[in-house]
Amino acid sequence: MGIEASGTLELGGKPVHRLGYGAMRITGPGIWGPPRDHDGAVRVLRRAVELGITFIDTADSYGPDVSEDLIREALHDVTGYGNVMIATKGGFTRSGPDQWAPLGRREYLRQCLQMSLRRLGVDQIDLWQLHRIDPRTSRDEQFGTLLEFLDEGLVRQVGLSEVSVDDVKEAQAAGVPVASVQNRYNLGDRRAEDLVDYCTEQGIAFIPWAPVDAGKLARPGGPLEKVAAHHPGVTSGQLALAWLLRRSPVMMPIPGTASVAHLEENTAAADVTLTDDEYELLTV
Repeated sequence: MGIEASGTLELGGKPVHRLGYGAMRITGPGIWGPPRDHDGAVRVLRRAVELGITFIDTADSYGPDVSEDLIREALHDVTGYGNVMIATKGGFTRSGPDQWAPLGRREYLRQCLQMSLRRLGVDQIDLWQLHRIDPRTSRDEQFGTLLEFLDEGLVRQVGLSEVSVDDVKEAQAAGVPVASVQNRYNLGDRRAEDLVDYCTEQGIAFIPWAPVDAGKLARPGGPLEKVAAHHPGVTSGQLALAWLLRRSPVMMPIPGTASVAHLEENTAAADVTLTDDEYELLTV
């Protein structure tokens, strides 16, 4: 069936396939600077769209700037984005490889957004997410800035990243229509379990990053190996993605890679169906 088998979720009136692509790994080592293989990164992005992926997640801090620039070069400058939703994020400063510092001041967030609009070549961002809530800046200022972006039509929807249920509720109480939440969540890391449940209840898209990490479940003789025995040719990563897709109807995994072969492997997870017993075995 292909990517359509992952199901769809409507974001801001725009349906997207639930299995997306995360564009962090197309940058250099430490998520810093250009990729070692520029043309290869462009091929991965174009192949993602060919495979039917309609949701691509990025951020201004990936590179920084590099990921957004590549997305524009690979997609917008050729045929436009069409039915592909580009979600981006702002709110981090970068001082070097693997160095990340949140900054949520109103003027900085506005600069992040304005530069993303320019790099992506659009007048409005489909989904703009606050990369982190800055503990040194008033939450009223940060949430108020998200509302300003919406009121000005610079973004269609807003979301939050690495937050708790209480954080989401606080943003909602401030009037922010939270469309998405992006937290680390996978078979091996279930710390955001209550957040997944809250997003499911609220109809908020949950975008798990690091989605294929299976942790201890991938140990020899463990649950993942037992399930894999009934799915010849299916990788543990594909099973981990299949589990996520079944976990909640608002789940939108975004496995990232700089390899076309790995991209195709991840995308094939949409066709993997777990039985009730297999799902329960992995949900330990």
